[in-house]
Amino acid sequence: MSVSESLSPITPEDHGNAGPTRPPASARRTFRRIVLHPTGGPAILWLLLVTIACACASLIAPYTPNGEDFTAILSGPTHAHLLGTDELGRDILSRLLYGGRVSLEGVVEALVVAGVLGLCFGVIAGYRGKLFDTISSRIVEIAMSIPAIVVLLMVFALFNNSETWAMVTLGILTSPVIFRVTRAATLAVREDAYLASARITGVSELQIMRRHVAPRIVGPFVVNLSVLAGVVLGIQAGLNYIGLGVTPPAPSWGGMVADAQGYLQEQPWLIVPSGVVIALTILAFVLLGDDIRDVLSLRTSDRSGRGFTSVDQPPIPTSTEIRSASSTPLLSVRGLSVAFGPKRGSATRVVQDVAFDIAPGEIVGIVGESGCGKTVTALALLGLLGRGGRVVEGSCLFEGRELFGTSEKVWHSVRGREIAFVSQEPMTSLDPCFSVHSQIGETVHRHEPTLSRSEVGERVDELLVQVGLSDTRDVGRRYPHQISGGMAQRICIAVALAGRPKLLVADEPTTALDVTVQAEILNLLRRISEETGMAVLIITHDLGVVADLCRRAIVMYAGEVAEIGSVNEIMTTPAHPYTQALLAANPIFATDGEALPSIPGTVTPPAEWPVGCHFADRCAFQIEACLTAPIPLLEVDTNHYCRCPYGPRISIEIGRR
Repeated sequence: MSVSESLSPITPEDHGNAGPTRPPASARRTFRRIVLHPTGGPAILWLLLVTIACACASLIAPYTPNGEDFTAILSGPTHAHLLGTDELGRDILSRLLYGGRVSLEGVVEALVVAGVLGLCFGVIAGYRGKLFDTISSRIVEIAMSIPAIVVLLMVFALFNNSETWAMVTLGILTSPVIFRVTRAATLAVREDAYLASARITGVSELQIMRRHVAPRIVGPFVVNLSVLAGVVLGIQAGLNYIGLGVTPPAPSWGGMVADAQGYLQEQPWLIVPSGVVIALTILAFVLLGDDIRDVLSLRTSDRSGRGFTSVDQPPIPTSTEIRSASSTPLLSVRGLSVAFGPKRGSATRVVQDVAFDIAPGEIVGIVGESGCGKTVTALALLGLLGRGGRVVEGSCLFEGRELFGTSEKVWHSVRGREIAFVSQEPMTSLDPCFSVHSQIGETVHRHEPTLSRSEVGERVDELLVQVGLSDTRDVGRRYPHQISGGMAQRICIAVALAGRPKLLVADEPTTALDVTVQAEILNLLRRISEETGMAVLIITHDLGVVADLCRRAIVMYAGEVAEIGSVNEIMTTPAHPYTQALLAANPIFATDGEALPSIPGTVTPPAEWPVGCHFADRCAFQIEACLTAPIPLLEVDTNHYCRCPYGPRISIEIGRR
């Protein structure tokens, strides 16, 4: 078996996909997280200690590496020889320090060669593809099939037992591991829009690979290089053990193990210093690679729903207590605030003071422009905020149980079984490697593990029929690439219904569909809600969807609830200027021959939120009170709330029209 085959490369997926959709943290912050990791700090400390000690061997070693003391042969640790002596009375500590130079230099030589070859050719092959990728991949496959020990023995014979040439050769033999990882990571980013934009603007391919691609794959590259260091050190020690690379009496860690083996009966201690140093150094390299992977995959970062963290933000005014429209709401959210950023230091709120209720069987819509916090609000209800996102304030009661601040185990019991989610991109939600039947069946088995195989099949057919797909056998054996967008969305809804949830969160489920299919999906959601009593929270940009499907509406703007009320009130007597502007900009209400009104400007990003009303810079009704202080959510009418001091007058004026 070759050296490359003995390694298990850590793929971009393993290291947490420090890939295209996740911008890397600063080097200083990443290094701090590695140091603070339970095993990362000790691993770095040991490697630094060993490296510095070996580099300064001539200064700190108490004796020369080959200095003999025949009065203390095979002695254990003493005051004169802290780690004892060998069969010739040579000081073990001194030989470890001098021998470490050879070992660490060899590791560096092999890593430099493997890293440079693997990174350069991997990036080029992944980015260019086609003929170069094909040829490079075939060469790598051939190299991985060559027995490494045979090649290394030939190198030792040809180059007079040279340690340097052996390590360079070992670097070449192990470079396929780095090549495969960097090629895979490059394939994952090369089709990103920002690379296409760079090509369009005339940036050369060399610059794109150097400035845009290489920095994005540094995560898996560094992780695998660290693990490879441990493997190389083990191989090198093994070669030195059999007398290759370093000619006695010159010290090497592997050679010291070989010397100690011959005197195990007379002095068992002799093998301890060299064996422990080799083992701990290899372990430190492996642990460091594992810790880097953990940090890059954010396994040590905060997870949403595990507690609250204070965020330095201006105080939020206390809003009017929202009375529940139902005596026993299924879901009750109060004062929800979400922030993104490091746990320690400044973080940015993207949602604040969100409050609403959903009754059993009720369909509620959240509407607003992109960037208003609709999806973040929905993900917070599922504990799926992802990287750096966390709930900093608020309460979420589901059937009277508090969800925020609970453990991940509780979230697992809620997701799918009680609160289900349907995304706006059905094709990316389905695994292309499995048929429709197997994917729905897997979810059914997850939520109902006691069902037999035939019962799972019956349940899958039932779900397909429930979402309007009557030919269950034909649909079930298809793969995602064999179905249309509308059918894929129906299947995603079927997957969501597999756990018999009480609340379905649908994030713009009709965005990518044509008008006819949109109407079918909306009718499907309405019918399922009526038949099963399931509540639905639908997120959309389209007021028409809200008017057609929902009983109540929540209008969000720039992270805040601008208005809450029944759909009839929102459509006929909107109390917030933003709601009025959205209605005016709807083509359905356009007048023939007149220009369609539009809202000037764009949604204010979270980092630039003003102290007062977030909509003030785009509002036609702006008054001084809108700018001086935060605006609370006020009651306009029974179960109708608005975040605007001028709101009641707007409602009255529109009502008179």
